[in-house]
Amino acid sequence: MGFGKSTRGDYLTAPAFRTTDFQTAFAKYEAVRDRMPSATESRETVFAENLEVIADQFDAVLLDAFGVLNIGETVLPGAPERIAALRRLGKNVRVLTNAASVPPIELLKKYNCLGFNFTLEEVISSRQVLLAKADKMQGVHWGVILPEGSDMSDLGGLSFECLKGDEQAYRSVDGFLFLGSAGWRDAQQSLFCAEVKRKPRPVWIGNPDIVAPREYGFTIEPGFFAHGLADSTGIIPEFFGKPFGNAFEMALRSLPGQPDLNRVLMVGDSLHTDVLGGNAAGVRTALLPGYGFLAGQDFQVAIDQANIHPDFVIRRI
Repeated sequence: MGFGKSTRGDYLTAPAFRTTDFQTAFAKYEAVRDRMPSATESRETVFAENLEVIADQFDAVLLDAFGVLNIGETVLPGAPERIAALRRLGKNVRVLTNAASVPPIELLKKYNCLGFNFTLEEVISSRQVLLAKADKMQGVHWGVILPEGSDMSDLGGLSFECLKGDEQAYRSVDGFLFLGSAGWRDAQQSLFCAEVKRKPRPVWIGNPDIVAPREYGFTIEPGFFAHGLADSTGIIPEFFGKPFGNAFEMALRSLPGQPDLNRVLMVGDSLHTDVLGGNAAGVRTALLPGYGFLAGQDFQVAIDQANIHPDFVIRRI
């Protein structure tokens, strides 16, 4: 089931939990390119079987999660073994994910239950990027958007309240932190947009993804609603996470020493988040098209249409 037309004015028509198809999702990303980092100039793309084939060119590998390590609760074939092989080759590995609806410790538990052996320091999420800035803001009472029952233990240093359908709560906060969209309804989005338009305040988006690939299709993510807010109000939120530079800056700072950007590889399944963000950050990029956002699609057509060019296309991680 799609979530509306591919124009930029239709965001409020989409109820939460609805899934969409690839073409509609791709069009959404293309429609908001002016709010994303600029693509670098076209580059030659090299095709490789897997990461081990090209590993000697890199000291560090940044890995997207959905579409690279897992799809939903399903681990991708051979992914844990490949990460172990990269470690044996002496490579630094980091997970760089836009999963903002849970704390990093919960992501770590999930990945390790799927067969990976990451440490907490090796998992960098867009939620961490956002909270690192929010923690420095004094005297701000935030309105937090998260699914019902979410773990908010890492928000303890903030003054905040969760936003649902109470209009007064939207009016009482000094800014908004949008971390998760599961359960977010049209009525809440309309209230959100109306209140931000009435009284502009900081709007920070912890997950810039418009959609996420799942076992059953693409789910609507916070980026979708963020761009809807921008279209409705003219107020552009601040985004935390790929493809924006703040996520890559945190990931690169986590690496030992002063990393040579030409020897850092970003691996992802999406042109508009992983590859675009990696290109803009100055690192090299590898597209894994077979399992996530581009699964079943002609990835070369997508590359040409978006004019976002990875350094490598790999068949398997």
